[in-house]
Amino acid sequence: MNIEELNRSYGAPGRIVFRQGFAGYPEVVIANKYGTAEIALLGANVLSYRPTGHSPVIFRPAKRDYNRGEPFHGGIPVCWPQFGKMFSKELPGHGFAGKMVFEVRGSKYSEDMTEVTLGLKSSDETKKIWPYDFDLEYTVSVSMKLNLKLATKNTGRVPFAFSCGYHPYFLVGDFAKVSVRGLDGCGYVDARAAEFVKGVQSGDLKMDEDKDHVFDMPEAPKHELALVDAALKRAIAIVSSGNRHTVVWNPGEGGEPADMAKGDAKRFLCVEPVGDWPGGRTLEPGRSDELVAAIQANMGI
Repeated sequence: MNIEELNRSYGAPGRIVFRQGFAGYPEVVIANKYGTAEIALLGANVLSYRPTGHSPVIFRPAKRDYNRGEPFHGGIPVCWPQFGKMFSKELPGHGFAGKMVFEVRGSKYSEDMTEVTLGLKSSDETKKIWPYDFDLEYTVSVSMKLNLKLATKNTGRVPFAFSCGYHPYFLVGDFAKVSVRGLDGCGYVDARAAEFVKGVQSGDLKMDEDKDHVFDMPEAPKHELALVDAALKRAIAIVSSGNRHTVVWNPGEGGEPADMAKGDAKRFLCVEPVGDWPGGRTLEPGRSDELVAAIQANMGI
């Protein structure tokens, strides 16, 4: 569909608007009294989220536009059907969903919620990378929170193993003045070194250096974390379910990826709900699995 057809079929003036994005791919902006979010159909990346009365919540690099096949360290990338690169050597790092164009499957709104549903299903293109039949459906909504739901369904006749995760880049005032609450007592793997170092978190996680920690989350219906940003006087609550792990990552000053400017590492922190790491979970034919997250910003801490 072109932009005009998307707006005619799924748009709503002032609430759900499709527009031309980078490299010719559409984007959709969803909005209401609580805030706005911008989602690229390429990769289903949530490129921005701004609650009403707040500064932006999501970091986005300035050096490179969002484009197919190029690295992009910003927004909220979808990692699927693997998180990282240890599970399958045959798949790209963080999988291939972030390089695919999603279809629009639906949209709706009410007084308190605006929502869009995107989808990706197996095709000749995906089977060149991964041989399985699947349906991936991603629902993004803005209410008092930013709500994310990624549903994986095995539509084939054989089981497949997969992992997935959200990779949000949270905008912060100063990396060195940030801490993460809610991980006290969780075991973790420090993945920065070739030989992983294991530990147990004690108290809040302080951002005093570069991080690449993979935390084991306790068995629970949901997990509640908070990114506390003393520089912006803001706390970002991250509530998730369906994830067995949480990754906290920042490359440290001087370690910025090529699409970031020098010093950008001071301006973001990734706190990532991850289904499985380093392996995956098996999904039987006809079965589904969901990864859910909600993000809410609170000022005046």
